[in-house]
Amino acid sequence: MTEQEYYTFIQPYEDAKEVLLARLHVLEHNLYEVSKSQPIHNIQSRIKEKGSLEDKLRKKDKEPTVMNAKDYLQDIAGVRVICYFAEDIYNLVEVLKRQADLIVVRESDYIKNPKSNGYRSYHVVVGIPVYCMDGMEYFPVEIQFRTMSMDFWASMEHRILYKKEEGTGRKRLAEELRDYANTLVEMEERLFHAMEPSEVV
Repeated sequence: MTEQEYYTFIQPYEDAKEVLLARLHVLEHNLYEVSKSQPIHNIQSRIKEKGSLEDKLRKKDKEPTVMNAKDYLQDIAGVRVICYFAEDIYNLVEVLKRQADLIVVRESDYIKNPKSNGYRSYHVVVGIPVYCMDGMEYFPVEIQFRTMSMDFWASMEHRILYKKEEGTGRKRLAEELRDYANTLVEMEERLFHAMEPSEVV
């Protein structure tokens, strides 16, 4: 895949990402009443870089071509939405899924069903309509919904265990991180229930 092929290829994914970001900002302003706290703490987004895209295709035993990227990768465009509480995440997901022109390609609830290492998040891939001169086509965007505590834990887990070799305390650290994940869940639930009833949606 040449640099020119890559930049031409990712343009509609960039457009799809921007369409989704605009919709999320609208939802943030309209999902709750003005007097209540808005559900989103912050939003991050990215387009997978050329080298990362090619590496992922090779891991799938596919040639790093534009056609294979389109056929086998659904996370070329990615958005991470950081909310305050898990309830905010479920509200946002349900409202997004009710938008008639979006297609839910895949979803995984790692909040109700955390990964074995303690990772919690809600992943959903949505097809976003992108219009051009000769018609419309859907392009996938992967959304990761996390609370602030989930994002903190995921960042620390990556920082602490990344490149940590087996046999150098990695297992002990992984066990501690699982314990911390459970502690953060408890803390988040206590904070949510400590809110005034009028603030809970």
